[in-house]
Amino acid sequence: MPIVVFNQKGGVGKSTITCNLAAISASQGLRTLVIDLDPQGNSTSYLLGGTGSDDQPTVAGFFEHSLSYSFRSVEPTEFVIQTPFENLDLMPSSPTLHELQVKLESRQKIYKLREALVQLGETYDRIYIDTPPALNFFTRAALIGATGCLIPFDCDSFSRQALYSLLDNVQEIRADHNPDLQIDGIVVNQFQSRANLPQRMVAELIAEGLPVLQPYLPSSVKIRESHEQSLPMIHLDPSHKITLALIELHDGLRAT
Repeated sequence: MPIVVFNQKGGVGKSTITCNLAAISASQGLRTLVIDLDPQGNSTSYLLGGTGSDDQPTVAGFFEHSLSYSFRSVEPTEFVIQTPFENLDLMPSSPTLHELQVKLESRQKIYKLREALVQLGETYDRIYIDTPPALNFFTRAALIGATGCLIPFDCDSFSRQALYSLLDNVQEIRADHNPDLQIDGIVVNQFQSRANLPQRMVAELIAEGLPVLQPYLPSSVKIRESHEQSLPMIHLDPSHKITLALIELHDGLRAT
């Protein structure tokens, strides 16, 4: 069940949510894969820290192979590496994704990731896909291949304006390319429970009938420590309030 974590607005916590949910899946014994489609590579840095190498396989290598005329059959798992965490693998990002986008679009390779996800689904129980903050080739490819979409939302007025456009875009891709795609829900991130604006904004989204998930993820400096140490919260501090909220969010997704 590939799950895309997507928002066209940057800084809403896509990589944080992707990596922490994946780490929880892996800690529960599920064979888990993260695919990092964002050229910035935040998920890659989060999970590998300084252990990555320049010659390691990457998702860019997967897409480059799709452009080649090689007769050698290549499995998508050849572009996957192990992370330091048990049961958790990664298809790392690469800055060269920027350069590949125009070539991939012109050669109509938008369905190649979907084909790979079908194959990867035979190896992994859970696949999480981190996406760039734009509705570009890579994001569309992920939405075409996934079965679920999580939308991080950080209780900001700009996020709310972008949310409606995002929902329309996802529904359009569902109608035109992927009828199996479902919006799993909106993940409220960096929630400040004592502030009036976040409470009011979330209440209005719920009143509009939008799929806002519980629990809301609280704002915490512990997440910054998690990033700096390249340790998802389940490994850094399993009993922290934000870790418990992430586990509850994760297990709610499993139930659905």
